[in-house]
Amino acid sequence: MERQPDQLLEVSDEIATALAERRPVVALESSLITTDPSSETASLIEKAVRGAGAVPATIGIAGGKLVVGLTDSLIDRFASTKGIPKISARDIGGALAGGGLGATTVAGTIVIAERAGIQVFTTAGIGGVHRRGEDTLDISPDLLQFRKTKMTVVSGGAKSILDHRLTAEYLETAGVPVYGYRTDKLAAFVVREADVPVTRMDDLHTAARAAEAHWQVNGPGTVLLTTPIDEQDAVDEAIVEAAITEALAQCDQEGIVGNAVSPYLMKALARASGGMLPKAGRSLLLSTARVAGEFSAALSAVQAER
Repeated sequence: MERQPDQLLEVSDEIATALAERRPVVALESSLITTDPSSETASLIEKAVRGAGAVPATIGIAGGKLVVGLTDSLIDRFASTKGIPKISARDIGGALAGGGLGATTVAGTIVIAERAGIQVFTTAGIGGVHRRGEDTLDISPDLLQFRKTKMTVVSGGAKSILDHRLTAEYLETAGVPVYGYRTDKLAAFVVREADVPVTRMDDLHTAARAAEAHWQVNGPGTVLLTTPIDEQDAVDEAIVEAAITEALAQCDQEGIVGNAVSPYLMKALARASGGMLPKAGRSLLLSTARVAGEFSAALSAVQAER
């Protein structure tokens, strides 16, 4: 059956053609562009996806539309315009109604990507359960969205300031399969691995078959494929844990709570890493983009076999 036009979607010709021809496409978030005035990182990520044999689809909101495949000029606007709101899944309606620019986060991006027919998304790190989450119930909307959106999310695991064990427990309860690419431990963002077991996948064709089988049996929902940061770019776990432990104690002393905690922890981690954090972050963005492109190609091949 021919797909009916979606009045909310604005899909670039290249991406629309790739989807129609069932070629590999990888969705990318736009929120990271707003922190990079040169927009160089976004360009490098798209290049990494193309180098792996897939079409990049950077997603954002502009002019009351869900834009799938930001143009260079629109990327420049995202990079140079101050105060662009970050859009999670719950914020999409308001952003469309407002008619301005909206930079999509993980949850916001995968909702739009699924609507466009894209099945693979990549990011450096997903949200998760925050440290002390058993008391605060501070859980990223990313995890909740994974229960509803048919997508393979390729990432370097949950961000380092989060509680990896609680995040893994939540994902298990939610029925989200977590695979480790060439590892049996959960990738831990700028730290290479956390001491949390995951299902190992040694090749991406097998991982693609596993994702397809999961969707056939369980219906819509996200499959999480984690891939560790390159060893030479990883930050030492001991440095990360010491910095976060000290920063949490400072939060207690200074009365820092709620949404103010995460930025405080990230600043503490940046200081403790001695300038390694930006390099590690960029390395992870590019490596996950490359793996996502290769995985998307494998998924297209698996689905063509049916």
